[in-house]
Amino acid sequence: MRTFGVEEELLIVSAETGEPLPLAERILAVMGRPRDVDQEFKLEQIETQTQPCLTHEELLGQLYQGRRALDLAARQLDARIAALATSPLSAATHLTPGERFALMAEEFAITSQEQLTCGLHVHVAVESPADGVAVLDRIREWLPLLVALSANSPFWRGANTGYASFRTQAWNRWPTSGPQEVFGTLGAYRALVDSMVATGAISDEGMVYFDARLSHWHPTVEVRVADVCLDASDSALLAVLVRGLVETAAREAARGVFPSGAPAAVLRLAAWRASRAGLNGSLVHPRQGRPLAAADAVAALLAHVAPVLRESGELDGAERALKTLQARGPGERMQRAVASDGEGLAAVVSAAVDATQHRNGGWDTGA
Repeated sequence: MRTFGVEEELLIVSAETGEPLPLAERILAVMGRPRDVDQEFKLEQIETQTQPCLTHEELLGQLYQGRRALDLAARQLDARIAALATSPLSAATHLTPGERFALMAEEFAITSQEQLTCGLHVHVAVESPADGVAVLDRIREWLPLLVALSANSPFWRGANTGYASFRTQAWNRWPTSGPQEVFGTLGAYRALVDSMVATGAISDEGMVYFDARLSHWHPTVEVRVADVCLDASDSALLAVLVRGLVETAAREAARGVFPSGAPAAVLRLAAWRASRAGLNGSLVHPRQGRPLAAADAVAALLAHVAPVLRESGELDGAERALKTLQARGPGERMQRAVASDGEGLAAVVSAAVDATQHRNGGWDTGA
């Protein structure tokens, strides 16, 4: 089995008001700056990283551990940790110190000023960069479904956006983000990345924000489309699905199966639809490019990866977890439900803080 791991970007919020707080550096100091926790673009967010894992259970355990450790440190500063992909409440944000981030802030102006989004990044091991590019070419049409499954950002700067994942819209303001055309070869991938850096609009390869890319630091492909999930069990489920996609794609490449070749413009529309609807309406069929019910789209995804999940012993658990997720909805549905009770957006943040630490047994029991 391929190893896999997850990076979760999380919001730091006031324990009293729910507003984002610029405490990342102080939380790291409280924790003694562990290797599996890192700062992000803004001081109001912080990232926890799992080690490479082999099993769903190992990965989920590390996710719970990481969330708990961050929240315990935040409590010492009268703050909490919330797995929200955007802040429901409007607040000023503060740039993390450093020359690279300062250059980004100057170059991208209001795009960087307003950028406070938290994503879920899944890393899956590949044997070589060339194998990684072959995988990237064959998973691209499935990635919009991960947006729908993870949707956890209906509110933005105090407003109801009408989107299930508005983080997707805010993130795609970066000029290097989004789906790409089929690369074909490692050389073509490298040539595109090099030419993007050569424009001077971005300072380094780390600012190439493709939906999925070769990791600059690890021998992995990195899938970056998902919102951070309110429930850690959903993060672990998505990681299993991504590993299934990667393994399926690698086998297709080994058999000489060509990528579908769907235009990037169509994939961008599919991602927009997933961002708008989440699991609440129609999505776009990954292969046919036509509308279909969200439940049918999720069924198509599961059927696509079922052979490799069956081999790894993960199929039954993934089926149960997907049923649980579809029944209760991703985080955006909980956020809207709390807001519709008339308690205000501060109550949404408070509920999210509790849900961030919740332990869900859905993988094992279907509950």
